[in-house]
Amino acid sequence: MRKIVQSAAFASSVALASVPAQAVPGDFRSRADAILADAFAADGPGAIAVVVERGKPVYAAGRGLADIESKRPLDPAEPMRLGSITKQFTSAMVLKLVEQGNLALDDPLSKYLPDFPKPGADATVRQLLNHTSGIRSYTSIPGLLQARAAMPHTTTEMISLFKDTPPTFERGTDWAYNNSGYVLLGAIIEKVTGEPWYVAIDRQMLKPLGLKSIRYGGIEGGEADVPIGYSREGDKVVPAHKISMSIPHAAGSLVGSATELAAWGRALHQGKVIKSASYAQMITPTTLPGGRTVPYGFGLTPGDVRGRPSVGHDGGIFGFSTDGIYLPGEDIYVAVFANSDEPTTDPEVLTRKLAAAAIGDPYETFTAQPIDANAVQPLLGIYKTGDVERRFFLRDGSLFTQRAGNPPLAVKPGGGNRFFYPDSLSWFEVARTAEGRPVMRFHNNGEVKASEVAYAGPIPPEAPPASVGRADLERLAGTYQGPVPILVAVDAAGELTLKFGDQPVTHLVPESATAFRVKEVDAKVIFGLADGKSTGLIISQGGRDLPAKRAD
Repeated sequence: MRKIVQSAAFASSVALASVPAQAVPGDFRSRADAILADAFAADGPGAIAVVVERGKPVYAAGRGLADIESKRPLDPAEPMRLGSITKQFTSAMVLKLVEQGNLALDDPLSKYLPDFPKPGADATVRQLLNHTSGIRSYTSIPGLLQARAAMPHTTTEMISLFKDTPPTFERGTDWAYNNSGYVLLGAIIEKVTGEPWYVAIDRQMLKPLGLKSIRYGGIEGGEADVPIGYSREGDKVVPAHKISMSIPHAAGSLVGSATELAAWGRALHQGKVIKSASYAQMITPTTLPGGRTVPYGFGLTPGDVRGRPSVGHDGGIFGFSTDGIYLPGEDIYVAVFANSDEPTTDPEVLTRKLAAAAIGDPYETFTAQPIDANAVQPLLGIYKTGDVERRFFLRDGSLFTQRAGNPPLAVKPGGGNRFFYPDSLSWFEVARTAEGRPVMRFHNNGEVKASEVAYAGPIPPEAPPASVGRADLERLAGTYQGPVPILVAVDAAGELTLKFGDQPVTHLVPESATAFRVKEVDAKVIFGLADGKSTGLIISQGGRDLPAKRAD
Protein backbone atom coordinates (compact mmCIF):
# COMPACT_ATOMS: atom_id res chain seq x y z
CA MET A 1 0.00 0.00 0.00
CA ARG A 2 1.32 3.40 -0.95
CA LYS A 3 2.24 6.11 1.47
CA ILE A 4 -0.57 8.19 2.97
CA VAL A 5 -0.37 11.83 1.94
CA GLN A 6 -2.21 14.63 3.73
CA SER A 7 -4.94 15.58 1.30
CA ALA A 8 -4.85 19.37 1.54
CA ALA A 9 -1.09 19.58 1.07
CA PHE A 10 -1.16 17.11 -1.78
CA ALA A 11 -4.02 18.81 -3.62
CA SER A 12 -2.25 22.14 -3.25
CA SER A 13 0.98 20.74 -4.66
CA VAL A 14 -0.89 19.46 -7.72
CA ALA A 15 -2.72 22.70 -8.35
CA LEU A 16 0.20 25.07 -7.79
CA ALA A 17 3.17 23.05 -9.06
CA SER A 18 5.34 24.95 -11.53
CA VAL A 19 6.87 23.30 -14.55
CA PRO A 20 10.48 22.37 -13.77
CA ALA A 21 13.30 23.94 -15.72
CA GLN A 22 15.31 20.73 -16.08
CA ALA A 23 14.58 17.90 -18.51
CA VAL A 24 15.13 14.20 -17.83
CA PRO A 25 18.83 13.29 -17.45
CA GLY A 26 20.85 12.80 -20.61
CA ASP A 27 21.49 9.13 -19.85
CA PHE A 28 17.83 8.40 -19.08
CA ARG A 29 17.17 6.29 -22.18
CA SER A 30 20.03 3.90 -21.43
CA ARG A 31 18.93 3.69 -17.77
CA ALA A 32 15.34 2.98 -18.82
CA ASP A 33 16.42 0.32 -21.31
CA ALA A 34 18.44 -1.38 -18.57
CA ILE A 35 15.52 -1.26 -16.12
CA LEU A 36 13.18 -2.85 -18.68
CA ALA A 37 15.73 -5.47 -19.79
CA ASP A 38 16.42 -6.46 -16.19
CA ALA A 39 12.69 -6.92 -15.54
CA PHE A 40 11.62 -9.03 -18.55
CA ALA A 41 13.16 -11.65 -20.82
CA ALA A 42 13.12 -10.95 -24.54
CA ASP A 43 11.57 -14.32 -25.45
CA GLY A 44 8.44 -14.33 -23.24
CA PRO A 45 5.58 -12.07 -22.20
CA GLY A 46 6.92 -8.64 -21.42
CA ALA A 47 5.88 -5.04 -21.06
CA ILE A 48 5.46 -1.69 -22.74
CA ALA A 49 6.88 1.35 -20.99
CA VAL A 50 6.16 4.99 -21.79
CA VAL A 51 7.51 8.13 -20.11
CA VAL A 52 6.02 11.51 -21.01
CA GLU A 53 7.49 14.82 -19.82
CA ARG A 54 5.46 18.04 -20.22
CA GLY A 55 3.20 16.28 -22.70
CA LYS A 56 6.03 15.01 -24.92
CA PRO A 57 7.11 11.34 -24.98
CA VAL A 58 10.74 11.03 -23.92
CA TYR A 59 10.76 7.23 -23.80
CA ALA A 60 8.64 4.52 -25.41
CA ALA A 61 9.80 0.91 -25.63
CA GLY A 62 8.62 -2.67 -25.58
CA ARG A 63 10.41 -5.64 -24.12
CA GLY A 64 9.24 -9.20 -24.75
CA LEU A 65 6.70 -10.73 -27.08
CA ALA A 66 3.12 -9.81 -27.97
CA ASP A 67 2.66 -13.32 -29.38
CA ILE A 68 5.01 -16.05 -28.21
CA GLU A 69 4.04 -18.48 -30.98
CA SER A 70 4.78 -16.07 -33.83
CA LYS A 71 7.55 -14.33 -31.85
CA ARG A 72 6.04 -10.92 -32.64
CA PRO A 73 7.63 -8.31 -30.36
CA LEU A 74 5.63 -5.89 -28.27
CA ASP A 75 5.06 -2.51 -29.87
CA PRO A 76 4.82 0.46 -27.45
CA ALA A 77 1.92 1.85 -29.54
CA GLU A 78 -0.24 -1.24 -28.92
CA PRO A 79 -3.24 -0.95 -26.60
CA MET A 80 -3.68 -3.35 -23.69
CA ARG A 81 -6.41 -4.10 -21.17
CA LEU A 82 -6.22 -1.35 -18.55
CA GLY A 83 -7.85 -3.34 -15.75
CA SER A 84 -8.63 -1.23 -12.71
CA ILE A 85 -7.06 1.88 -14.22
CA THR A 86 -10.57 2.05 -15.71
CA LYS A 87 -11.83 3.22 -12.31
CA GLN A 88 -10.40 6.72 -12.75
CA PHE A 89 -12.41 7.14 -15.97
CA THR A 90 -15.58 5.98 -14.21
CA SER A 91 -14.89 8.27 -11.26
CA ALA A 92 -14.23 11.27 -13.50
CA MET A 93 -17.48 10.60 -15.38
CA VAL A 94 -19.44 10.49 -12.12
CA LEU A 95 -17.87 13.77 -11.00
CA LYS A 96 -18.66 15.36 -14.37
CA LEU A 97 -22.32 14.39 -13.85
CA VAL A 98 -22.12 15.97 -10.40
CA GLU A 99 -20.78 19.15 -11.98
CA GLN A 100 -23.69 19.08 -14.44
CA GLY A 101 -26.15 18.85 -11.54
CA ASN A 102 -27.38 15.39 -12.57
CA LEU A 103 -26.45 13.62 -9.32
CA ALA A 104 -24.89 14.28 -5.92
CA LEU A 105 -22.11 12.42 -4.12
CA ASP A 106 -24.26 11.88 -1.04
CA ASP A 107 -27.23 10.51 -2.96
CA PRO A 108 -28.10 6.95 -1.86
CA LEU A 109 -27.81 4.13 -4.36
CA SER A 110 -31.56 3.57 -4.02
CA LYS A 111 -32.25 6.89 -5.77
CA TYR A 112 -30.92 5.40 -9.01
CA LEU A 113 -31.42 1.67 -8.46
CA PRO A 114 -34.61 1.44 -6.36
CA ASP A 115 -34.70 -2.37 -6.59
CA PHE A 116 -31.27 -2.83 -4.97
CA PRO A 117 -31.83 -4.44 -1.54
CA LYS A 118 -30.94 -2.94 1.81
CA PRO A 119 -28.58 -2.39 3.50
CA GLY A 120 -26.55 -1.83 0.31
CA ALA A 121 -29.26 0.45 -1.09
CA ASP A 122 -28.36 3.03 1.58
CA ALA A 123 -24.74 3.30 0.42
CA THR A 124 -23.95 6.67 -1.12
CA VAL A 125 -22.33 7.48 -4.44
CA ARG A 126 -19.32 8.76 -2.46
CA GLN A 127 -19.01 5.42 -0.62
CA LEU A 128 -19.13 3.52 -3.91
CA LEU A 129 -16.33 5.73 -5.24
CA ASN A 130 -13.98 5.34 -2.26
CA HIS A 131 -14.67 1.67 -1.43
CA THR A 132 -16.44 2.23 1.89
CA SER A 133 -19.91 0.98 0.88
CA GLY A 134 -19.50 -2.44 2.53
CA ILE A 135 -21.23 -4.08 -0.46
CA ARG A 136 -19.61 -7.43 -1.26
CA SER A 137 -17.12 -7.28 -4.14
CA TYR A 138 -18.14 -9.87 -6.71
CA THR A 139 -14.50 -10.69 -7.44
CA SER A 140 -14.19 -12.03 -3.86
CA ILE A 141 -17.04 -14.53 -4.27
CA PRO A 142 -15.33 -17.95 -4.56
CA GLY A 143 -15.69 -19.65 -7.94
CA LEU A 144 -17.77 -16.89 -9.51
CA LEU A 145 -15.23 -15.63 -12.02
CA GLN A 146 -14.08 -19.12 -12.93
CA ALA A 147 -17.66 -20.17 -13.67
CA ARG A 148 -18.89 -17.07 -15.50
CA ALA A 149 -15.85 -15.20 -16.84
CA ALA A 150 -16.35 -16.08 -20.51
CA MET A 151 -20.10 -15.34 -20.53
CA PRO A 152 -21.36 -11.90 -21.68
CA HIS A 153 -23.37 -10.10 -19.01
CA THR A 154 -25.64 -7.07 -19.10
CA THR A 155 -25.38 -4.46 -16.36
CA THR A 156 -28.48 -5.93 -14.70
CA GLU A 157 -27.00 -9.42 -14.85
CA MET A 158 -23.74 -8.18 -13.34
CA ILE A 159 -25.56 -6.60 -10.41
CA SER A 160 -27.53 -9.81 -9.83
CA LEU A 161 -24.25 -11.61 -9.11
CA PHE A 162 -23.73 -9.78 -5.83
CA LYS A 163 -26.79 -7.77 -4.83
CA ASP A 164 -28.19 -10.43 -2.47
CA THR A 165 -24.89 -11.27 -0.72
CA PRO A 166 -24.44 -10.06 2.89
CA PRO A 167 -22.37 -6.87 3.33
CA THR A 168 -18.76 -7.22 4.47
CA PHE A 169 -19.15 -4.33 6.94
CA GLU A 170 -21.52 -1.52 7.82
CA ARG A 171 -21.28 1.22 5.21
CA GLY A 172 -18.86 4.02 6.03
CA THR A 173 -17.18 2.17 8.89
CA ASP A 174 -14.32 0.46 7.04
CA TRP A 175 -12.50 0.25 3.71
CA ALA A 176 -12.17 -2.70 1.33
CA TYR A 177 -11.28 -2.58 -2.35
CA ASN A 178 -14.55 -3.20 -4.15
CA ASN A 179 -15.24 -3.91 -7.81
CA SER A 180 -18.99 -4.21 -7.21
CA GLY A 181 -19.07 -0.54 -6.25
CA TYR A 182 -17.78 0.44 -9.67
CA VAL A 183 -20.25 -1.80 -11.50
CA LEU A 184 -22.95 0.08 -9.59
CA LEU A 185 -21.37 3.41 -10.57
CA GLY A 186 -21.51 2.27 -14.19
CA ALA A 187 -25.21 1.51 -13.69
CA ILE A 188 -25.76 4.98 -12.20
CA ILE A 189 -24.04 6.60 -15.20
CA GLU A 190 -26.36 4.63 -17.49
CA LYS A 191 -29.43 5.62 -15.48
CA VAL A 192 -28.52 9.32 -15.56
CA THR A 193 -27.28 9.59 -19.15
CA GLY A 194 -29.59 7.06 -20.83
CA GLU A 195 -26.66 5.43 -22.64
CA PRO A 196 -24.08 2.72 -21.85
CA TRP A 197 -21.53 3.89 -19.30
CA TYR A 198 -18.63 3.53 -21.75
CA VAL A 199 -20.47 5.52 -24.45
CA ALA A 200 -20.94 8.39 -21.98
CA ILE A 201 -17.23 8.29 -21.10
CA ASP A 202 -16.24 8.30 -24.76
CA ARG A 203 -18.67 11.04 -25.79
CA GLN A 204 -18.11 13.41 -22.89
CA MET A 205 -14.43 12.90 -22.06
CA LEU A 206 -12.38 10.87 -24.56
CA LYS A 207 -13.54 12.36 -27.87
CA PRO A 208 -13.04 15.97 -26.70
CA LEU A 209 -9.43 15.05 -25.87
CA GLY A 210 -8.91 13.30 -29.23
CA LEU A 211 -8.19 9.94 -27.57
CA LYS A 212 -9.01 7.08 -29.93
CA SER A 213 -7.27 3.96 -28.59
CA ILE A 214 -8.98 4.11 -25.18
CA ARG A 215 -12.26 2.25 -25.51
CA TYR A 216 -14.52 -0.42 -24.07
CA GLY A 217 -13.01 -3.84 -24.72
CA GLY A 218 -16.43 -5.49 -24.96
CA ILE A 219 -17.55 -3.87 -28.21
CA GLU A 220 -17.11 -5.68 -31.52
CA GLY A 221 -13.45 -5.45 -32.48
CA GLY A 222 -12.66 -3.78 -29.18
CA GLU A 223 -9.61 -5.99 -28.63
CA ALA A 224 -8.63 -6.67 -32.22
CA ASP A 225 -5.20 -5.01 -31.87
CA VAL A 226 -4.51 -6.03 -28.27
CA PRO A 227 -1.52 -8.38 -27.72
CA ILE A 228 -2.12 -11.89 -26.44
CA GLY A 229 -2.37 -11.95 -22.66
CA TYR A 230 -0.57 -14.69 -20.77
CA SER A 231 -0.63 -16.41 -17.42
CA ARG A 232 1.26 -19.22 -15.70
CA GLU A 233 0.49 -22.81 -14.88
CA GLY A 234 3.33 -23.95 -12.67
CA ASP A 235 6.51 -23.20 -14.61
CA LYS A 236 4.70 -22.92 -17.96
CA VAL A 237 3.60 -19.72 -19.67
CA VAL A 238 0.14 -20.22 -21.16
CA PRO A 239 -2.52 -18.00 -22.76
CA ALA A 240 -4.68 -16.44 -20.06
CA HIS A 241 -8.19 -17.65 -19.35
CA LYS A 242 -10.83 -16.10 -21.57
CA ILE A 243 -12.99 -13.35 -20.12
CA SER A 244 -15.88 -11.37 -21.53
CA MET A 245 -15.01 -7.73 -21.06
CA SER A 246 -18.56 -7.17 -19.84
CA ILE A 247 -17.51 -8.87 -16.59
CA PRO A 248 -15.04 -6.21 -15.35
CA HIS A 249 -17.59 -3.59 -16.48
CA ALA A 250 -16.96 -0.02 -15.26
CA ALA A 251 -14.45 -1.41 -12.74
CA GLY A 252 -11.93 -2.60 -15.32
CA SER A 253 -12.99 -3.18 -18.94
CA LEU A 254 -11.35 -0.34 -20.87
CA VAL A 255 -8.38 -0.91 -23.16
CA GLY A 256 -5.94 1.67 -24.45
CA SER A 257 -2.35 2.53 -25.31
CA ALA A 258 0.18 3.65 -22.73
CA THR A 259 0.82 6.88 -24.67
CA GLU A 260 -2.87 7.81 -24.66
CA LEU A 261 -3.20 6.90 -20.99
CA ALA A 262 -0.39 9.38 -20.33
CA ALA A 263 -2.25 12.02 -22.36
CA TRP A 264 -5.44 11.30 -20.42
CA GLY A 265 -3.64 11.44 -17.09
CA ARG A 266 -1.99 14.76 -17.82
CA ALA A 267 -5.28 16.26 -19.04
CA LEU A 268 -7.08 15.00 -15.93
CA HIS A 269 -4.45 16.31 -13.56
CA GLN A 270 -4.31 19.70 -15.31
CA GLY A 271 -8.04 20.39 -15.11
CA LYS A 272 -8.98 19.66 -18.73
CA VAL A 273 -11.46 16.87 -17.90
CA ILE A 274 -13.19 17.97 -14.70
CA LYS A 275 -12.94 21.03 -12.47
CA SER A 276 -10.07 21.37 -10.01
CA ALA A 277 -12.40 20.99 -7.01
CA SER A 278 -13.70 17.70 -8.42
CA TYR A 279 -10.19 16.48 -9.14
CA ALA A 280 -9.12 17.34 -5.59
CA GLN A 281 -11.73 14.85 -4.35
CA MET A 282 -10.31 12.15 -6.62
CA ILE A 283 -6.88 12.44 -5.00
CA THR A 284 -7.97 13.02 -1.39
CA PRO A 285 -7.25 10.02 0.88
CA THR A 286 -10.23 8.45 2.61
CA THR A 287 -10.61 9.11 6.34
CA LEU A 288 -12.53 6.52 8.35
CA PRO A 289 -14.26 6.86 11.73
CA GLY A 290 -11.60 6.99 14.41
CA GLY A 291 -9.19 8.90 12.19
CA ARG A 292 -7.61 6.04 10.22
CA THR A 293 -6.62 7.23 6.75
CA VAL A 294 -6.54 5.06 3.65
CA PRO A 295 -4.44 6.30 0.70
CA TYR A 296 -7.27 6.04 -1.81
CA GLY A 297 -9.55 8.72 -3.23
CA PHE A 298 -11.98 8.19 -6.10
CA GLY A 299 -10.29 5.77 -8.50
CA LEU A 300 -6.85 7.23 -7.78
CA THR A 301 -4.17 6.63 -5.16
CA PRO A 302 -1.96 9.45 -3.84
CA GLY A 303 1.59 8.53 -2.98
CA ASP A 304 5.16 9.62 -3.59
CA VAL A 305 8.27 8.77 -5.57
CA ARG A 306 11.52 9.58 -3.79
CA GLY A 307 9.69 12.18 -1.72
CA ARG A 308 7.93 13.81 -4.68
CA PRO A 309 4.10 13.65 -4.69
CA SER A 310 2.59 11.21 -7.18
CA VAL A 311 -0.86 9.97 -8.04
CA GLY A 312 -1.92 6.93 -10.01
CA HIS A 313 -3.54 3.52 -10.08
CA ASP A 314 -2.64 0.00 -11.07
CA GLY A 315 -4.68 -2.70 -12.77
CA GLY A 316 -4.84 -6.46 -13.01
CA ILE A 317 -7.09 -8.53 -15.28
CA PHE A 318 -6.87 -11.88 -17.04
CA GLY A 319 -3.68 -11.74 -19.11
CA PHE A 320 -2.55 -8.23 -18.19
CA SER A 321 -1.01 -6.13 -15.38
CA THR A 322 -0.78 -2.35 -15.63
CA ASP A 323 0.29 0.73 -13.72
CA GLY A 324 0.33 4.45 -14.43
CA ILE A 325 1.55 7.34 -12.23
CA TYR A 326 1.86 11.08 -12.61
CA LEU A 327 4.36 13.34 -10.84
CA PRO A 328 2.64 16.74 -10.87
CA GLY A 329 5.62 18.73 -9.62
CA GLU A 330 7.78 17.44 -12.46
CA ASP A 331 4.94 17.07 -15.02
CA ILE A 332 6.04 13.51 -15.77
CA TYR A 333 3.71 10.60 -16.50
CA VAL A 334 4.94 6.99 -16.51
CA ALA A 335 2.95 3.96 -17.66
CA VAL A 336 3.98 0.30 -17.75
CA PHE A 337 1.69 -2.35 -19.29
CA ALA A 338 2.58 -6.05 -19.05
CA ASN A 339 0.85 -8.71 -21.17
CA SER A 340 0.78 -11.24 -18.33
CA ASP A 341 -1.31 -11.45 -15.19
CA GLU A 342 1.72 -13.01 -13.46
CA PRO A 343 4.58 -10.90 -14.82
CA THR A 344 8.15 -11.54 -13.79
CA THR A 345 8.26 -7.99 -12.38
CA ASP A 346 5.36 -5.96 -11.01
CA PRO A 347 4.61 -2.97 -13.30
CA GLU A 348 4.14 -0.84 -10.17
CA VAL A 349 7.80 -1.41 -9.29
CA LEU A 350 8.84 -0.45 -12.81
CA THR A 351 6.81 2.77 -13.00
CA ARG A 352 8.51 3.96 -9.85
CA LYS A 353 11.98 2.94 -11.00
CA LEU A 354 11.46 4.74 -14.31
CA ALA A 355 9.97 7.81 -12.64
CA ALA A 356 12.85 8.00 -10.18
CA ALA A 357 15.38 7.68 -13.00
CA ALA A 358 13.53 10.37 -14.98
CA ILE A 359 13.87 12.87 -12.13
CA GLY A 360 17.53 11.98 -11.62
CA ASP A 361 17.01 10.39 -8.21
CA PRO A 362 17.11 6.61 -8.78
CA TYR A 363 16.28 4.06 -6.11
CA GLU A 364 19.01 2.17 -4.33
CA THR A 365 20.07 -1.04 -6.04
CA PHE A 366 21.34 -4.14 -4.31
CA THR A 367 23.22 -7.29 -5.23
CA ALA A 368 22.45 -10.32 -3.11
CA GLN A 369 25.32 -11.39 -0.87
CA PRO A 370 25.89 -14.80 0.76
CA ILE A 371 24.24 -15.15 4.16
CA ASP A 372 26.74 -15.06 7.01
CA ALA A 373 24.72 -16.73 9.78
CA ASN A 374 27.20 -15.73 12.49
CA ALA A 375 27.16 -12.07 11.46
CA VAL A 376 23.40 -11.84 11.06
CA GLN A 377 22.47 -13.73 14.23
CA PRO A 378 22.85 -10.71 16.60
CA LEU A 379 20.48 -8.71 14.35
CA LEU A 380 17.60 -11.18 14.44
CA GLY A 381 14.60 -10.74 16.69
CA ILE A 382 11.39 -8.76 17.14
CA TYR A 383 11.30 -5.11 16.09
CA LYS A 384 8.36 -3.04 17.24
CA THR A 385 7.03 0.50 17.18
CA GLY A 386 3.49 1.33 18.29
CA ASP A 387 1.20 -1.39 16.99
CA VAL A 388 3.61 -2.45 14.23
CA GLU A 389 5.67 -5.55 14.90
CA ARG A 390 8.09 -7.11 12.43
CA ARG A 391 10.00 -10.32 13.10
CA PHE A 392 13.39 -10.87 11.49
CA PHE A 393 14.52 -14.48 11.46
CA LEU A 394 16.59 -17.20 9.78
CA ARG A 395 14.81 -20.37 8.69
CA ASP A 396 16.34 -23.29 6.75
CA GLY A 397 19.25 -21.15 5.63
CA SER A 398 17.12 -18.25 4.34
CA LEU A 399 16.24 -14.88 5.86
CA PHE A 400 12.68 -13.65 6.35
CA THR A 401 10.71 -10.84 7.92
CA GLN A 402 7.12 -11.23 9.04
CA ARG A 403 4.56 -8.69 10.21
CA ALA A 404 1.84 -9.80 12.60
CA GLY A 405 -1.00 -11.47 10.71
CA ASN A 406 0.96 -11.77 7.45
CA PRO A 407 2.98 -14.48 5.72
CA PRO A 408 6.78 -14.34 5.96
CA LEU A 409 8.64 -12.45 3.21
CA ALA A 410 12.06 -13.52 1.95
CA VAL A 411 14.85 -10.95 2.26
CA LYS A 412 18.39 -10.96 0.88
CA PRO A 413 21.55 -9.46 2.39
CA GLY A 414 22.66 -6.44 0.39
CA GLY A 415 25.91 -5.81 2.26
CA GLY A 416 26.69 -3.59 5.24
CA ASN A 417 23.80 -4.79 7.41
CA ARG A 418 21.37 -3.79 4.64
CA PHE A 419 18.67 -6.18 3.48
CA PHE A 420 16.29 -5.99 0.54
CA TYR A 421 13.16 -7.69 -0.76
CA PRO A 422 13.51 -9.24 -4.23
CA ASP A 423 11.12 -7.75 -6.82
CA SER A 424 10.33 -4.85 -4.49
CA LEU A 425 11.63 -1.37 -3.77
CA SER A 426 11.51 -1.88 -0.01
CA TRP A 427 14.68 -2.42 2.02
CA PHE A 428 16.00 -1.91 5.53
CA GLU A 429 19.20 -1.43 7.43
CA VAL A 430 19.85 -2.76 10.92
CA ALA A 431 21.97 -0.22 12.81
CA ARG A 432 22.73 0.21 16.50
CA THR A 433 21.73 2.97 18.87
CA ALA A 434 24.22 4.79 21.09
CA GLU A 435 23.35 2.20 23.76
CA GLY A 436 24.24 -0.61 21.35
CA ARG A 437 20.69 -1.90 20.77
CA PRO A 438 19.67 -2.86 17.23
CA VAL A 439 17.25 -0.60 15.37
CA MET A 440 15.63 -1.37 12.02
CA ARG A 441 15.57 1.57 9.61
CA PHE A 442 12.90 0.61 7.13
CA HIS A 443 12.56 2.24 3.69
CA ASN A 444 9.07 1.18 2.58
CA ASN A 445 8.75 1.29 -1.23
CA GLY A 446 12.22 2.82 -1.35
CA GLU A 447 11.20 5.96 0.54
CA VAL A 448 14.05 8.37 1.15
CA LYS A 449 13.19 8.85 4.81
CA ALA A 450 13.35 5.67 6.86
CA SER A 451 10.96 4.74 9.63
CA GLU A 452 12.79 3.45 12.70
CA VAL A 453 11.60 0.29 14.41
CA ALA A 454 13.24 -0.48 17.74
CA TYR A 455 14.47 -3.89 18.81
CA ALA A 456 12.02 -5.43 21.29
CA GLY A 457 13.75 -8.70 22.11
CA PRO A 458 14.42 -12.18 20.75
CA ILE A 459 11.75 -14.26 19.08
CA PRO A 460 10.38 -16.76 21.59
CA PRO A 461 10.86 -20.38 20.49
CA GLU A 462 7.80 -22.07 19.06
CA ALA A 463 6.22 -24.66 21.28
CA PRO A 464 6.57 -28.19 19.90
CA PRO A 465 3.43 -29.48 18.19
CA ALA A 466 0.94 -31.18 20.46
CA SER A 467 0.25 -34.85 19.85
CA VAL A 468 -3.23 -35.18 18.33
CA GLY A 469 -4.38 -38.51 16.91
CA ARG A 470 -5.74 -38.85 13.38
CA ALA A 471 -9.22 -39.70 14.65
CA ASP A 472 -9.33 -36.43 16.59
CA LEU A 473 -8.18 -34.54 13.49
CA GLU A 474 -10.77 -36.25 11.28
CA ARG A 475 -13.66 -34.99 13.43
CA LEU A 476 -12.53 -31.44 12.68
CA ALA A 477 -12.46 -32.04 8.92
CA GLY A 478 -15.36 -30.71 6.89
CA THR A 479 -16.82 -27.58 5.30
CA TYR A 480 -17.31 -24.39 7.30
CA GLN A 481 -19.17 -21.31 6.13
CA GLY A 482 -17.70 -17.88 6.87
CA PRO A 483 -17.50 -14.97 4.41
CA VAL A 484 -16.28 -17.67 1.99
CA PRO A 485 -16.43 -21.47 2.19
CA ILE A 486 -13.62 -22.92 4.31
CA LEU A 487 -12.53 -26.51 3.72
CA VAL A 488 -10.69 -28.37 6.49
CA ALA A 489 -9.19 -31.78 5.67
CA VAL A 490 -6.58 -34.29 6.77
CA ASP A 491 -3.94 -34.84 4.08
CA ALA A 492 -2.02 -37.98 3.17
CA ALA A 493 0.73 -37.08 5.66
CA GLY A 494 -1.80 -36.92 8.48
CA GLU A 495 -1.68 -33.12 8.79
CA LEU A 496 -4.76 -30.96 9.19
CA THR A 497 -5.12 -28.50 6.29
CA LEU A 498 -7.32 -25.47 5.72
CA LYS A 499 -8.35 -23.91 2.40
CA PHE A 500 -9.94 -20.45 2.67
CA GLY A 501 -12.07 -19.87 -0.42
CA ASP A 502 -9.82 -19.80 -3.50
CA GLN A 503 -6.64 -19.22 -1.50
CA PRO A 504 -3.84 -21.82 -1.38
CA VAL A 505 -4.02 -24.69 1.09
CA THR A 506 -2.42 -23.98 4.49
CA HIS A 507 -1.29 -26.45 7.15
CA LEU A 508 -2.42 -26.39 10.77
CA VAL A 509 0.05 -27.22 13.55
CA PRO A 510 -1.68 -28.51 16.73
CA GLU A 511 -1.19 -26.67 20.00
CA SER A 512 -3.98 -28.72 21.59
CA ALA A 513 -6.82 -30.94 20.38
CA THR A 514 -8.79 -27.86 19.26
CA ALA A 515 -6.23 -25.04 18.92
CA PHE A 516 -3.87 -24.80 15.94
CA ARG A 517 -1.39 -22.31 14.51
CA VAL A 518 -1.17 -21.82 10.74
CA LYS A 519 2.24 -22.81 9.41
CA GLU A 520 2.28 -20.44 6.42
CA VAL A 521 0.92 -17.23 8.00
CA ASP A 522 0.72 -15.61 11.42
CA ALA A 523 -2.73 -16.86 12.36
CA LYS A 524 -4.46 -19.30 14.69
CA VAL A 525 -7.53 -21.50 14.28
CA ILE A 526 -9.71 -22.54 17.21
CA PHE A 527 -12.36 -25.23 16.75
CA GLY A 528 -15.54 -25.47 18.80
CA LEU A 529 -16.77 -28.90 19.92
CA ALA A 530 -20.14 -30.12 21.20
CA ASP A 531 -20.84 -33.76 22.05
CA GLY A 532 -17.51 -34.69 20.46
CA LYS A 533 -18.36 -33.04 17.12
CA SER A 534 -16.98 -29.89 15.57
CA THR A 535 -19.54 -27.07 15.43
CA GLY A 536 -17.47 -24.22 14.05
CA LEU A 537 -14.13 -22.49 14.03
CA ILE A 538 -12.59 -19.07 14.62
CA ILE A 539 -9.63 -17.80 12.58
CA SER A 540 -7.61 -15.21 14.53
CA GLN A 541 -5.30 -13.08 12.41
CA GLY A 542 -3.96 -9.55 12.70
CA GLY A 543 -6.04 -8.77 15.80
CA ARG A 544 -9.31 -9.85 14.17
CA ASP A 545 -11.46 -12.93 14.77
CA LEU A 546 -13.33 -14.50 11.85
CA PRO A 547 -15.95 -17.08 12.92
CA ALA A 548 -17.35 -19.78 10.65
CA LYS A 549 -20.07 -22.37 11.28
CA ARG A 550 -19.88 -26.04 10.39
CA ALA A 551 -21.83 -26.45 7.13
CA ASP A 552 -21.82 -30.21 6.51
